[in-house]
Amino acid sequence: MAASLALGGCIQVNAPAEPIVIELNINIRQEVIYRLADDVRENIDENPDIF
Repeated sequence: MAASLALGGCIQVNAPAEPIVIELNINIRQEVIYRLADDVRENIDENPDIF
């Protein structure tokens, strides 16, 4: 009887039936804008008369 009371509080952990999906939505907009800004700055420095 003591053994059944000890086993009554056990926790069972089972793997899920479907795979776990982790979606990562990473915003890379800032890096692209930064690179474009450097290119624009270089173009303006090389061609100041076009602006």
